Amino acid sequence: MALIRAHPELAGRAAIRGELTQQSEREQQGAGLAACTPEEFARLHALNAQYTARFGFPFILAVRGHTRDSVIAALEARIHNTLERERAVALEQINRIAAFRLGDLLGESLA
Repeated sequence: MALIRAHPELAGRAAIRGELTQQSEREQQGAGLAACTPEEFARLHALNAQYTARFGFPFILAVRGHTRDSVIAALEARIHNTLERERAVALEQINRIAAFRLGDLLGESLA
């Protein structure tokens, strides 16, 4: 749970304050999260708050290859998971993030 809870919220306070790692910032920008409309930003924040209240940890998604719409859709869908299922999905997503980043370091695709 400590690993899951250590992740920043997508388009959250850390992003707003410029406190993301370079990799996280690049990935979130690649998904278009830095260019959210005010409505999309409000929707993301409301869903993030609902998700965190339900599960006790932030929504985690390997956003590479996603768009703002697909991130919001994933969050809307996953908020209905059970705690056990969502914990497993969060760990799968952390694994994907790690594979992407390791692949970047090695210059190959591992995800």
